[in-house]
Amino acid sequence: MCTEWQSWRAGKPGHELGHEAVGVVVDAASSTRHKVGDRVIAMPHWGCGKCPACLSGEHIHCTDQRDLLAETGSSCGLGGYAQYLLKPDYLLYPVPDDIETDHAAMALCALGPSFTAMERMQVSPADTLVVSGCGAVGLGAIVNARTIGARVIALELHPFRADLARALGAEHVLDPRAPDLVEQVRALTGGYGADAVIETSNNEAAPPIVLELVRARGRLAFVTWSGALPVNRITGKGVDIFGCWHWNHDQAGERMMQRVREARPLLDKLVTHRFVLADVSDAFALQETGQCGKVLLYPGGRGAGA
Repeated sequence: MCTEWQSWRAGKPGHELGHEAVGVVVDAASSTRHKVGDRVIAMPHWGCGKCPACLSGEHIHCTDQRDLLAETGSSCGLGGYAQYLLKPDYLLYPVPDDIETDHAAMALCALGPSFTAMERMQVSPADTLVVSGCGAVGLGAIVNARTIGARVIALELHPFRADLARALGAEHVLDPRAPDLVEQVRALTGGYGADAVIETSNNEAAPPIVLELVRARGRLAFVTWSGALPVNRITGKGVDIFGCWHWNHDQAGERMMQRVREARPLLDKLVTHRFVLADVSDAFALQETGQCGKVLLYPGGRGAGA
């Protein structure tokens, strides 16, 4: 489960909820990539498979999405909160036999956005990374960073998620509203600022603040959609900035699967709750409280609750 609970909170009805899923192929049609019985990761959206973005594996950035309902004559099948899901075969990535389905599900929005951000920022074990916001994506960023050995400073207000951030390996968890936040981060980084920062909070006010947390010639990545940056500070600090939405399964699939393998103990901590599909409203209500990490939703009869 990802951000669909926000539509639930707003009272917006929808029959295509769920943009991330892992499942089993039940009808392979004419595919030569997959067969019935294969476990697969279903990537988001419905990229055309032909444009420059898709041909480079960046399907998430396709500007000519396919209309699968029109193509198939179906009235449903686009949402992951369902027993069945329609997907082009090139948007399915095979799950290796040694990776459990629950862990494979973390390769989507739990690890995916920050995985790309850290690869593009070239985060290494020598780096100190600030993670702004400890929702599911931010917590996944901590998992990614700690798995590769980077030091993590997290920014979070919610007590439950602050505690979970520490359990996942954040060395410090700071209040993002603190008037001396910049000074705190500099004090923890030899006076210079963090080597890299990833903004996941989607707070309108966050971008100019996190820009001040990164050192001169540092790196800054956004997996969010809100706020604005002052150009004079970007230029003045010489900061490299990256916009990252998801991960490229065509180019980075093997690296992602290895990340999942190495992160297993932390992934087990990151997933705090499991629900069956019939209890999705209860899952939404839990997500609204913030008293959770990543939540898994099962179409069948897997155990519910914590």
